[in-house]
Amino acid sequence: MYIHVPFCATTCDFCAFYQTLPKGEAIHAYLETVAREADLVPWAERRAETAFWGGGTPGLLRPEAMEKLGRTMLAAAGQPREWSVELAPATVTPDRVAVLKSLGVTRVSLGVQSFRAELLNALGRQHKPAQIYRAYGLLRDAGFASVNLDLMFALPNQTQEQWRADLDEVLQLAPDHLSTYCLTFEENTALWVKLSQGKVKLDVNTEAALYNDTWNYLETASFGHYEISNFARSGHICYHNLNTWRMHEWVGLGPSAASQSAGWRGSNPPDLAQWWNDVSAGRRAMRDREPLTPELLATDSVVFGLRMDEGISLPELQQRFPTPHWVKLLEFLPQLIEGDLATLGSDGRLRLTRQGQLVADSVGREIMAAFADETVSSWKSSLPLRTVVAAGVGG
Repeated sequence: MYIHVPFCATTCDFCAFYQTLPKGEAIHAYLETVAREADLVPWAERRAETAFWGGGTPGLLRPEAMEKLGRTMLAAAGQPREWSVELAPATVTPDRVAVLKSLGVTRVSLGVQSFRAELLNALGRQHKPAQIYRAYGLLRDAGFASVNLDLMFALPNQTQEQWRADLDEVLQLAPDHLSTYCLTFEENTALWVKLSQGKVKLDVNTEAALYNDTWNYLETASFGHYEISNFARSGHICYHNLNTWRMHEWVGLGPSAASQSAGWRGSNPPDLAQWWNDVSAGRRAMRDREPLTPELLATDSVVFGLRMDEGISLPELQQRFPTPHWVKLLEFLPQLIEGDLATLGSDGRLRLTRQGQLVADSVGREIMAAFADETVSSWKSSLPLRTVVAAGVGG
């Protein structure tokens, strides 16, 4: 289960997720509508294995609102074995931490981004470095089973030395999980405007160098690299992420949240009022709604499965999602292998090489085109990365 908590006090320059101001009436309507939407899900005897609260900023909810949202989720989906909640450092307080712990939350993902004040300011982040340390201390003292830190690199004016210093700081704190994201320029964000005005620039060579430096450095510090942007100490892999990349089912609640279950995929409108209207009329996830055909699931299971270091088992996926389109992919694979972008084991397991991971988005486009028997220029993603993120893939 993924629950989107859309409230933010301010908008970070890089953020393209749906958000709105945390006004009292809006929060009340949100909590009531989540409960009503949960009642629309045909649960039968099924329960959620994992849960993820993202945003927005879930930590902007008052403790009593957190409690209500948590009780709503537990009543609908049961106690998940892994329950992650994203928090911004400035929102971590003893009262909020106590509520999350009492509800049974097992993982907290702290949105650090950087330990340097000037880089946080460049991103439009509202917290200060001192708040990171205070928040991390509160989370550790509370005894959550796993704590993740989110970092970003290739920031405006960030040097390789500054990025290494951030990684050193992380290693001093010793979190259980670490997510490292390359800064992306999403349309309709303040950062996109700065890019179009020439105030910031893209540098793919620097990005690639930072990716490689990160992987090499963290692998020497007991962090296992298990997905392009994610590292974990032994026993702390995020299973919510794995379930999504492996094309299992998920239920999304809240405005803009995506769902994939009961034979269809769709997302809620990224608008609090419109989402409320849909739920009031008994409708869920009506945007971009489409049937889960074997072709659709086969394509997406390859594209997103290859993001993982373990890669994918082609024999297993062919059995799960039988479709004639597999022939087209198998004809395309020699190009990936000969280009040193992927390897294929004798057991049929396909993995991207390090070079392949650096260009994973391009590889994904090629795979989509191969499945569809189209040229790349006419490719349209059947499962955009934004939809995966809307399913709760994160730190």
